[in-house]
Amino acid sequence: MADWGYVAIDKSGKEIKGSKTADTEEQVSRELKSQGLIVIEIKEQSALNKDINIDIGGKPTPRDLGVFCRQFASITRAGVSIVQALQMLAEQTENKKMQAALLAVRADIEKGETFADSLARHPKVFPELLIQMARAGEASGSLEISMERMATQFERSSKTQALVKKAMIYPIVVCIVAVAVVIVMLVVVIPAYTDMFAQLGTELPSITLAVVAMSDFIQAYWFILVPLIAGIIVGIKVFAATDPGKHLFGKLQLKIPAVKNLVVKSAAASMARTLSTLLSAGVPLVEAVDIVSETMSNIWFKEALKGAVQQIMVGAPVSQPIQECGLFPPMVHHMLRIGEEAGSTEEMLDRLADYYEEEVELAVQSLMAAMEPMIIIVLAGVVGVLLASVMAPMVTMYSALDNL
Repeated sequence: MADWGYVAIDKSGKEIKGSKTADTEEQVSRELKSQGLIVIEIKEQSALNKDINIDIGGKPTPRDLGVFCRQFASITRAGVSIVQALQMLAEQTENKKMQAALLAVRADIEKGETFADSLARHPKVFPELLIQMARAGEASGSLEISMERMATQFERSSKTQALVKKAMIYPIVVCIVAVAVVIVMLVVVIPAYTDMFAQLGTELPSITLAVVAMSDFIQAYWFILVPLIAGIIVGIKVFAATDPGKHLFGKLQLKIPAVKNLVVKSAAASMARTLSTLLSAGVPLVEAVDIVSETMSNIWFKEALKGAVQQIMVGAPVSQPIQECGLFPPMVHHMLRIGEEAGSTEEMLDRLADYYEEEVELAVQSLMAAMEPMIIIVLAGVVGVLLASVMAPMVTMYSALDNL
């Protein structure tokens, strides 16, 4: 099979460019015409002229998906067909990758495929959770309700992510400014003082000599240090993507006290909200827990829920493996057990999600309150050393002048 680039005109007269994989040019032409497109040009793509998609928006965020689900439910409830709704939503979305996916989904539906199966063709745009909810909604005849539940799910997920990102902006900015200040001091300020005191013949104190040695080293070997630091950063990222790296960094998240509280509560809120959403849509428990496990960002929680799937398949209640893994707070398995006994698991999961989403907000605020003084102390130490290295020679020189 080969990749074919094409240019076509849709029913509204708008020019569309894209690519398809097919055996022959005629096959591509038939597929495009079956979608109601007027073919202008079809050309086989090679390694040199193959389309390179650079998406400014990148992968759709939970907010993008939340807006899509909310508007899709509203439009289809008003009597608009799914095909028309997808065309309208594709035209108004700002994310290029999502826009292309929605147009492709519309085309697949026009060919007779289901909405869920069409979404499943684009796993990098639409998460498995959304696909399963769409499939359950189509099967039960309540697609609008399923999409509204997903809108709520994505909106709350977006809010949680925004809180965490907001908490990280301050320390990241401060660290960048601190590094810039230190580099300027070492490369510009310290060398100027060194030349001045060398001309005066004053003996430099030990702290100044140490800082000067660091400054000389950076100036002499910056072309080695910069690639080395970049290599270390890339190496850490590559290692973090491997299985041992995921386990190591996942374990570190659960060991650092200031971070552990936020990670555990975020996992509990995400698990409860997602599982409740899936169960309320009629997704079987085993399948729902398996889907939830894929949404966990920390691999230890992911593996715990994967293990829970095996136990549930042999008849264990979901609260049992949740308790045995020891990762989730005790309230989670206690509330789940009460819900299972009372036949109100979904309601208990909703309450758990509401509670831990509020706890995540408090955890973010607590983390910020703990980080601010730590950052100030570290910066004070760094600035103090640099100031001492600058002021110490002056104090030595003044003392020598007084003794004359």
